[in-house]
Amino acid sequence: MSYLDTTVDFYRDAAISPNVGLCCTTSPVWALPGLDMPKKMLEMNYGCGTTINPRDLSNSPTVLYVGVGGGMELLQFAYFSRRAGAIIGVDRVPEMLAACQENLHTAAEKNDWFRPEFISLRAGDALELPVEDNSVDVAAQNCLFNIFKQDDLRKALAEMYRVLKPNGRLVMSDPICDDPIPDHLRNDEVLRAECLSGSIPLKAYLKLITEVGFGTVEVRAKRPYRLLSPNHYNTDQLIFIESVEVCAIKDPMPADGPCIFTGKSAIYYGKEAYFDDQKGHVLNANMPLAVCDKTAAALASLGRDDIFISESTYFYDGGGCC
Repeated sequence: MSYLDTTVDFYRDAAISPNVGLCCTTSPVWALPGLDMPKKMLEMNYGCGTTINPRDLSNSPTVLYVGVGGGMELLQFAYFSRRAGAIIGVDRVPEMLAACQENLHTAAEKNDWFRPEFISLRAGDALELPVEDNSVDVAAQNCLFNIFKQDDLRKALAEMYRVLKPNGRLVMSDPICDDPIPDHLRNDEVLRAECLSGSIPLKAYLKLITEVGFGTVEVRAKRPYRLLSPNHYNTDQLIFIESVEVCAIKDPMPADGPCIFTGKSAIYYGKEAYFDDQKGHVLNANMPLAVCDKTAAALASLGRDDIFISESTYFYDGGGCC
């Protein structure tokens, strides 16, 4: 029995009997006008953040969501794409698909605008998606990929890359952990299924995303998630786990490497009206420009005493240099 079999059993139980305390998201549920969320969907919110961002969802996109949970984010995606089959939900747990389908029918009774046919539920695996190449505008997952061990995580990311159209967006929320997690906790299959011991450092997480080909990555939010403490777990030290929300864009990989935005800004405060680095970046005097980490490092390397580079805020929502 593999660790993924343990995960299937764990979420089969969570589908049959909703586990309200399973995940601990501090991201608010979007209060969208005219959207009435069924109570059971909220109880089955098994994510650690949110993958819903209106700026990703203009022009009625085709959206893939992997790991359907109770259907909450599927319903939110459908709010922006009100057409048959616009939203594809994939899950390998039959009981979760059945619970999600039931919740979607309840949602149709509560929301005049919603039709269950907006959402196509499919049995399938994140490691071999039942979706055609280059066929979706947005792909998303919430608190699923952290469960995978690294070889499987690479496969899952590569599958998301495969099914996205050029310039499509992969939107994800996962726990991350920069503290060392002992092997005996990492190898605990239940802790991994609970989205705790599979967490990896943010830098490693971003590196895996760019290694499959994503040319731009936005770190949109980073928040406290959980603690593994000696009071409750077999560890000698506190282990602090955060959640991260990212968007990876399937655009061409720059020759000098990916653009990763972690919330840095550059401010020029010299005597001229602006500074032009002759590489496509113009800094107007005393006006912050959001820059990717690569551009921040390049500007810092100039050794100028009239350019300020801020630290990463780990909050980025567009408008940057690339």
